[in-house]
Amino acid sequence: MRLLKVVVNELLEGVRNNTDDVDTNQVEKMITILLESKGHKVMVIGAGRSGLVGRGFAMRLMHLGFDVYFVGETVTPAMSRNDLLFVISSSGITTSVVAAAEIGKKIGARIVAITSHPSSPLGRIADIIVELRGKATAMKTDQPSHPLGARELHPPLGTMFEVTCEVFLDGVTVELMNRLGETEEKMLMRHANIE
Repeated sequence: MRLLKVVVNELLEGVRNNTDDVDTNQVEKMITILLESKGHKVMVIGAGRSGLVGRGFAMRLMHLGFDVYFVGETVTPAMSRNDLLFVISSSGITTSVVAAAEIGKKIGARIVAITSHPSSPLGRIADIIVELRGKATAMKTDQPSHPLGARELHPPLGTMFEVTCEVFLDGVTVELMNRLGETEEKMLMRHANIE
């Protein structure tokens, strides 16, 4: 159980550090483009666990009254010029995500990318990039008798990026609520009532 607590604390500290380091000018541009997208479609895409984070953010945008879709669902309509493609990818190289961004760019959609790698293929396509770091600082166990021995331990794979992104986008949601004059009560009225 000691490792569980150590990793949870590492994630909490990592989220705080990673969100403190975000370029607020880029975040402001992202929020502005989101607000300008009211009246247009917002398409959200991410693969794997980044896709799960994207689905959660798409849900919040729906609660805020945006015309929002998650790319790949059967009810996702065609993208049009001036629509917004909101892309989440730590690596910025995931084939399906980069291909979607390329298609969106050709159509004339605006592209927002949240990534740990702004110089990636996705970063080169995006109009706005919000860089969220995704690596945890490695930690060592001081329990030599532990089955894992003394090797470095950290949250696995893309966990730090995904957790940071989830928390960050919840903060963005509250900022949007404030600017749109939305309340939880109004958002609740848009929440699914058939579940």
